This record gives sequence, structure tokens and C-alpha cells, in this order.
Amino acid sequence: MRPRAAFISALAIVGVLAAFSLADNWSQFRGPHLDGVVTDAKLPLEWWRERQILWKITLPGIGWSQPIVWGERVFVTTAIADKQAKPNAANKGPGLSGYTDFLSRGKVAIPPPPDKYQWKLICLDAATGKTLWEKVVREGRPTMTIHANNTYASETPVTDGERVIAYFGMTGVYCYDLAGELLWTRELGTQKMQFGWGTGSSPVLFGDCVYIQCDNDESSFLVALDKKTGQDVWRKGRDEKSNWATPYIWRNKLRTELVTAGGKQMRSYDPKSGELLWSMNGNGRTATTPVGNDELLFVDSADRLTGLGGNLVAVRPGGSGDFSLAEKQTSSDQVAWTVPIKGGRLASPALCQEFVYTVEQGGGVVRCLDAKTGTEHYRKRLPEAAGLTSSPIVMGDKIYCTDQNCKTFVIQAGKELQVLATNDLGEFCWSSAAVAGDTLLIRTVDHLFAIGAK
Repeated sequence: MRPRAAFISALAIVGVLAAFSLADNWSQFRGPHLDGVVTDAKLPLEWWRERQILWKITLPGIGWSQPIVWGERVFVTTAIADKQAKPNAANKGPGLSGYTDFLSRGKVAIPPPPDKYQWKLICLDAATGKTLWEKVVREGRPTMTIHANNTYASETPVTDGERVIAYFGMTGVYCYDLAGELLWTRELGTQKMQFGWGTGSSPVLFGDCVYIQCDNDESSFLVALDKKTGQDVWRKGRDEKSNWATPYIWRNKLRTELVTAGGKQMRSYDPKSGELLWSMNGNGRTATTPVGNDELLFVDSADRLTGLGGNLVAVRPGGSGDFSLAEKQTSSDQVAWTVPIKGGRLASPALCQEFVYTVEQGGGVVRCLDAKTGTEHYRKRLPEAAGLTSSPIVMGDKIYCTDQNCKTFVIQAGKELQVLATNDLGEFCWSSAAVAGDTLLIRTVDHLFAIGAK
């Protein structure tokens, strides 16, 4: 390479690294605070395939786990098999295993695929997308079936800057240092999931513990693992069936709580001891992670069988015991408001200014509610949007919503729907986006894109 060309190339890489260093490390699902909120960053409003794509790489295998970022490194997980079928937009139902299990009323056991898989943790250079190292954490046959649009690597890893912990549902937990050396592993067992749909709840890192919510159809539990050893700090059984929501650390004005969305009940625990602080009835099942602020927590659950309907509930801090609402009751001393909502929801709600936003899996519908009162300002379809399964990103007064065709709609916060930009990458996408400085990382079924100012 000529000296001038090498100098220009070096400057470009330095510029990208500077962009990656501006914001908090995106250390777990939905970012450092599990809420999808971006601070001290300027994400681009518009992009397309040739403009503002800093890099694009082909990822091996398939996974819906979100990338995470620490410093100049990006971590991503995947599952690889020669004959593995790719998720696609046509698979709208529960998949072959789900239909078979439902029609047989559970009398037909559906075996996992016979194919040999590799589960991998991959470390990338944030500036270029180049692979720095990759580790095969496990090889063998899966222990469970999955939904046709699920993957065997749907759980997002976590990192504290010293170690990165990858959780692959019922395939196990694997901890590495940032140089790729194995520190410890754990097996959490294999349990039956509803309709053979597989798992999706990501681990949460807080203090010295990694929290894993394992809700299934046999023996649900919540466990706190020591991040340095992988051993149990505490474990609590849960009277729950299959759920797919990630736990949430709620830092409110009175205390810090570990909140788990649930089908039977929403529950809050003391993160240090696992003591149950409060509970309230849910609607059947949930795949959406709660979100909150100093004053309110917003939890969502849906019908057990269909995943439709249900309620979005705003909970005040400081509660104790069971404060479930009576029939037709919509508020109480501990519940600020309850709003019935339609549509299926996989994406988690988002808070932006005085508004709470939910998005729907079918039809590309976004809903805007008043965070204090629950008043609905609008429920509208984004123009030409497909289903919304990725959880939104919030930057200042803007909300980024990515549909399953990888169109990202940038919405202005407010009482009326205002779409500022629509950006189309034209690939199938269920993964939630991640943020590294002023750069947006979007994972599709085939690629990982880094999007920002060149």
C-alpha cells in the first residue's frame, strides 16, 4: 500500500474507533441499563446499502442474539449446522413442531434435529468488523426443538469488560475472558418449552451476579450465578410456564429491584438475596422485557395460547406482597394504570420523554401512550412496515424501530406519529439493534452491519 493511501486508511480506522468510544459500552441486551436508551451519541438518521455503511460482514450460522460492545470489541453468538434452515418471513405460525405438538395435545414427542451443531462466541474488531477470535463453546446435537423463526443462539451475551458470558438457553452458559480464554461453564438442564418453540430470555449482569430467568413447561426457576465462578448465589423456583422475557433491573427512587415478567404473575425480587418483594397477576405469557424510570415500571403480558391481547401495566415503586387487581379494576395504590392492548408483541416497550411506546409483531403497528396516565395518543401502522420484532432504540427525542424486513423507521417523539426517515437494508431481521458510540449495529439473518458517519 502506498504511504498516502495507508495514512488515509489509518485515519479512517481512527475515526471509526473514536465514534465507538463516545457512548457507554453496550454490555447486554438493550444496552447497559436494559432499556434501549442511547446517551451521548449521534446515530445517523438516514442510510442505505451504499451510504453510511462503515462495514458489513457475513456471519457464520444463524442467531438472533444482539451484538454487545465493550471498548473496541464487538461480541456476537451464533449456532452453525450444515443443514440448518434459515428463518424467513413466510414462517408466521408456530412451526411444524408447534403444530404437531398442539394437535396431538402433547402426546407426540418431537425430537430435536439430528444434525451436529457448533455453538460459537465470536469477537470482532469494532472499527473494521474483522474477526479477532472465535471459540466453539460446544459441539453436538441440540437438546430441544425450536420455532421455525427462532434460533439456537437467540440469547444475547453479557460483559463487564473483564469477562464475556454467553448463554445459549438449554445448551449451557459459557464464560470467557476478553482474550478468548475459557473461565467456566454451567449446565442448567433441559426442560420442555411450549409447543417446542425454544428459548429466548437473555441473561442480565448486575454487580457480581448474572441473572437468568428460565421459564419453561416443566420446572421454571430464576437463578443468580456468581460471575467469577458460575456457581449459584441463589435460586428460586417459579410457578410459571414458558416465557421468553429477559429480566429487568429497575432502579427506582426507593430501591433497586430485579423484575421478571411472567405469564401467571409479574414478580419483583431483591437482587442480592432473591427475596420476593411483590407480585401481581399476568395474562398468560410474555416475551417482552419490562422497562421503567424513577417513578414507574411498565410490564406487559399477553394471552397464553395466541400471544395476543393482554394488558400493559404501570407499577409504582415500593410495593410489597401481592397487589393483583380485581376484575375490571384498572388502578390501585401500587398500580398507576392498566391499559388493555391488542396485537402480538415480541419487542419490548420503550420510554422516550413522557411517552411509552409498544410495537406489534403483525402489521408494523406502533402505539404511543402517555407514561403517567396510560392515555393512548395513537396506534398506527408505520408506512409499508412489516412485523416489528426488534426492540426499539431511543436516542434523545427519537425512536428507532426496525421491522422484520430490516426497514428502520426513525420516529419523532410526540402525540402524533411523525416518521423522520425510513432506511431499508432489505434482509430478514428479528434481532434487536446495538449501539457503539455513534454507530448502529444491526444483525440480519446473514450479516452484521455497522452504520454511521464515514
